[in-house]
Amino acid sequence: MDQNFLLDAKEHPSNSNMPPEDAESNQLGIFDRPLPCFGCGIGWFSLLLGFVFPFMWYYATILYFRNYYRRDPRERAGLAANAIAALIFSVAALVAVALIVL
Repeated sequence: MDQNFLLDAKEHPSNSNMPPEDAESNQLGIFDRPLPCFGCGIGWFSLLLGFVFPFMWYYATILYFRNYYRRDPRERAGLAANAIAALIFSVAALVAVALIVL
């Protein structure tokens, strides 16, 4: 066997692959805390509330375009769903008004 390989094995201890922190450390990361609005986030909460009060979809769409999700990337999907819901509601309202007027 080559002696260089044996020297490399002696230089690196067997536990060098261990993470630097203890696995049972009690510190919370930035995304370990719960989301606002009952834990589902502003985006999904606005989507659900938007079925009763559709202007919440527009509020969340504004948050989406102002990059609110950079504070917490977990909010991005909910805010994007609101933008889609606001678009569908706008098209449906425009068609309804067009049918009534014409």
